[in-house]
Amino acid sequence: MDLFNVFAILITLTAVFSFINVVYIKLPSTVGVMLASLISSIVIIISGYLGFGGMDWAVKLVEAADFDHLVMNGLLSFLLFAAASRVNISELREYKWTISYLATVGIIISTLFIGFTIHWLFSLFGKDLPLIYTIIFGAIISPIDAILVLRLLKQVNASKALETIITGESLFNDAVAVVLFVFLVAIAGGDAEFTGVDIAKFFVKEALGGLFLGLFFGYLSHRMIVKIIKEGSNNHIVIVLITLALVSGGYTAAELLDVSAPLTSVVAGLFLARSRRRKTGEEMPMHVRYVHDFWDVVDEVLNALLFVLIGLEVLVLNFQKSFFAGCILVIPVIIVARYISVEAPLLFLRFFRKLPSLKGFVMTWCGIRGGVSIALALSLPDSEERDVVIVLTYVVVIFSIFVQGLTLGRVINWAKHKEGEIK
Repeated sequence: MDLFNVFAILITLTAVFSFINVVYIKLPSTVGVMLASLISSIVIIISGYLGFGGMDWAVKLVEAADFDHLVMNGLLSFLLFAAASRVNISELREYKWTISYLATVGIIISTLFIGFTIHWLFSLFGKDLPLIYTIIFGAIISPIDAILVLRLLKQVNASKALETIITGESLFNDAVAVVLFVFLVAIAGGDAEFTGVDIAKFFVKEALGGLFLGLFFGYLSHRMIVKIIKEGSNNHIVIVLITLALVSGGYTAAELLDVSAPLTSVVAGLFLARSRRRKTGEEMPMHVRYVHDFWDVVDEVLNALLFVLIGLEVLVLNFQKSFFAGCILVIPVIIVARYISVEAPLLFLRFFRKLPSLKGFVMTWCGIRGGVSIALALSLPDSEERDVVIVLTYVVVIFSIFVQGLTLGRVINWAKHKEGEIK
């Protein structure tokens, strides 16, 4: 199946599932589209088991789409840039220390807690999953989904402090998790031996490299856009092309230079958001509105496509009865890990500065996982451990999206009503 046919089928399915959601399911767009896709996948699987056929073409489609490569080397850069470019920088700066700790220390705490706890629980049930792979699973499942969480928070009337902190954390924790994942996979494969100095160099190169590359491309694009604006007000399409080049070219350059590509996209998006910041009450310039609307459309379309792919991915998962015990155990472990990783950094920070009052359970319930976690799991080298990690990841993502995602508004309203702690 060639690339154009894959693209055509996926876009068609996305349009059909979006129609079904709007007319019949009536859930938040990404959740509803994924539900329609998941139900279709289950129907195809059942039809195949009953002897009606029709499953082979669907499996070939999913395999040809190459989910992990498509997300990590394509969709992720555009989605992170689109989200970052709409952020209010002044609000983000107000909670910079909280966001920094949650996106770094929080991810590390969550990764280690999940890794050691899952390894211990599996051993109790006689399942042999090496510690390094349970820690890798922790790195895979710890980052929260920036795209989905931001959309849900807009719909559930979250407080400004909560929305800003979760936005900042979700934008940066993808980059941190990807770096941590690459490092752990290298250890698991025995490809390298790391000393303390080597580990420090690795993280500094990935993080600072992505940061400076994002700033460089963001500044370069900003200067080009300024010159275009001086030439006249009818050059909106050129500005859009510059932003497209910034995302795709910046991501490719980061990959070639072996620095954090997700961080490059986030920093470039934040730089452009800062460069077009307006004074209170000032009308949005025409070119800014045009670019903003364009990226809104890109964001909506790619989000729908991503969640259709998540729903279809069940067609190629290797489910086994021996995985069921792990699937049951892993969800409470993930929730507890999220709570600990949120509370520990915030408790530490409260010794040094005043922080917004945030209820730990609400912050925990905002920890919704998505496509990045699945893409990371699928990118693992072939092995028996890989099959287990993929299934566990998929189960957590499905639970996270459908249970946490659809009840997030109720949890936030409950916290406001009962405790009054989100201000």
